[in-house]
Amino acid sequence: MIKILVIEDDATMRSLLQTLLQLEGYSVSVHIPTTMEEVLQAVGSINPEAIILDVHLKNLNGLDVVRKLRQSTFFHGRVIMASGMELDAECKTAGADQFLLKPYMPDDLINWLKYNLQTPDLQ
Repeated sequence: MIKILVIEDDATMRSLLQTLLQLEGYSVSVHIPTTMEEVLQAVGSINPEAIILDVHLKNLNGLDVVRKLRQSTFFHGRVIMASGMELDAECKTAGADQFLLKPYMPDDLINWLKYNLQTPDLQ
């Protein structure tokens, strides 16, 4: 089963993403970030194929997180970043594979995941 890590500080968004992704057959872990070390530890222990990362976190800058992930030797998956501000170029320059402008349609996320990751086995 494909593992996805959601790094988001908004409780409603975490819950919606977790439900949506689980309904699509993904294994979903949710992380509420407080420090960069915690994020890196979560990524290392979960070893997700993809991370959905909010750009604006309470204690962290998502752009810094994706840069650190891309410098790491242990994470080689996809990163989808999201924000309510148009930051497509900044996110992709930092190392994101995809940027979604909030509010985005759930199908935009699911279709991107299905196209860019192996489709989960729903059986």
